[in-house]
Formats: sequence, C-alpha cells, structure tokens
Amino acid sequence: MGTQIDKLITDFLEYLEVERGRSELTIRNYDFYLRRFARWAKHPSPEKITDDLVHKYRLWLNRTPEGREAETLKKSTQNYHLIALRSFLKYLARKDIISLAPDKIELARQEQRQVEFLEVEELDRLLIQPMLQSEGLVALRDKAILELLFSTGLRVSELSKLKIESINLKRDEFTVRGKGSKLRVVFLSSTAKETLKEYLGKRRDASPFLFVGHDRAKSGREASGGLTPRSIQRLVERYAKSAGITKHITPHTLRHTFATDLLLGGADIRSVQSLLGHASITTTQIYTHITNKQMKDVHQKFHGKSRRA
Repeated sequence: MGTQIDKLITDFLEYLEVERGRSELTIRNYDFYLRRFARWAKHPSPEKITDDLVHKYRLWLNRTPEGREAETLKKSTQNYHLIALRSFLKYLARKDIISLAPDKIELARQEQRQVEFLEVEELDRLLIQPMLQSEGLVALRDKAILELLFSTGLRVSELSKLKIESINLKRDEFTVRGKGSKLRVVFLSSTAKETLKEYLGKRRDASPFLFVGHDRAKSGREASGGLTPRSIQRLVERYAKSAGITKHITPHTLRHTFATDLLLGGADIRSVQSLLGHASITTTQIYTHITNKQMKDVHQKFHGKSRRA
C-alpha cells in the first residue's frame, strides 16, 4: 500500500495529464523526479517537506555521482528535479494541503548555454544535399523537411506530427500545436512552400501524415506513413555529414539557425519568443549571444575612428 505522498504524486500526475494536457514525456519525467525525491526523503508527509529537507536534498543531488562516468548531475538536470518538486508543491497548495511554499524553492544558477547554429554557407550546403544524395520522392521529401525546419523553427516532434490537412499551401502560414498543447502560427518561406507543393503533388499514398516513409519494408508507425522524430534526426545527420559539416547537426540545430537568422536580420527577442513557442522569455535569451556579431560590427566600424582620422 502506498504512502500519502505516493498517492498525492499519482494524483498530481493525473492532474497534469487530464487538466493541464501535459505530454506523455513530461509526465514520465515528473514521475521519475518526484518518486526519486520521495524515496530519498523516506516518503515524508506533506507537512514534513521543509526548507531544511529540500536544502539537504539539493546537496545530495549536487554531490551524488550518476552514470557510468561517475560524474555528478549537471546543474540543468538538478533544476529539472527542483522544477518538478516546485510544481508538485503548487498543486498541494491549490488543494489546501499544508506543505512548503513553492516559492521557497529557488533554482540553481547555471552557465549560459552556448547554442550551435549553421553559418549561411553551411546552411546552403545542407539544403541542397537531398537533391545530390537522394532521388525521386525521397529527395523531394527530405528537401521539404529541411526547408520546413529552417523556415518555421519547428521542433522535430512537432514536424513529425503534422498532417496534410493542417497545411494550406494557398497561404504562407499554418497553426501548430506545440509544448503544453499551446497553439502558435508558423510561416512558410517561398522555397519551403514550393518544395512542399512539389512533394505533395507527386505523392500517391493515402497516408494523412505530411512526411511519410515511402518504404514498404517499414513496420509500425512508419508503415502507415508517418516518419518518426528519430528517422527525421537520422536523415538530418546524414545530410550534414555528406555536406562536410563537422559540427554535430540535429533538427534542433535548424531551430537554432532559424532563431539566429531572425535576430541577425533585426527581429526583436519577443517576436522570436512567439515564433519559437517559448513560454518564457528566459528560454529565448539563450540566443543573446547573437548580438556578439553585431557588437563586433559596431566595434570595427567605430573603434579607433579618431586615430584613423
């Protein structure tokens, strides 16, 4: 028979699924993080979750080796544990169950993440690879995938779920359901639109998915047509390698490149936040390194001007 906290965690996870519409992956992660806390704390009742207990838990997370390399958890991973615990405490407060106030939990400071993106010349080499390395419908499909990733900044999970009916090629935009089931509008470049139109025009299958397997030997979901996120990742990696790009390129790299391109073109950070579907501006601020190039241009243009004169 489970303890009170175990039952409350289960109730919380069901709340996330039914009322908040969180993804299966999010619920699975929260389940892992919260059960881990409960085991470590020896299944405390809610009122026993105190500032001191959370402090000791944070020390344990920070000091305990994890994995084969026996390294301690990264700050970002520690924060995932704390975010799950804070969300759980918010749920308890909403249910009028006495426990630690959620705002007592502060996240650990972590180094600013350096994002990888493609330079213009690398992007151009990548985008032409499908027509050089593949043929027929597969080449058109793969080119459309690459163009769409760069044009929209879609997450690979969002791309793989797209249905033909959700794309209106008479318009240059469509709506996508992202994280937390939030809807946002994304926009098609003329190249992405034309490539997609050509690809769909040559399709003869009945699959509802926008991007399909074209391989009868496939099993499972891909047999019915829809490419999985892993399949899309593999094809992006393959084309990056054939393009001679030495960086580790994933579909998310194209999302980073999309955001980088917008900022270098003069877009403001709030607009980029909306286009990426970020819930918080803090997440979008990982791209502020883009201003480094702009600052360099300012430095080269104006620094030492009086001496040159």
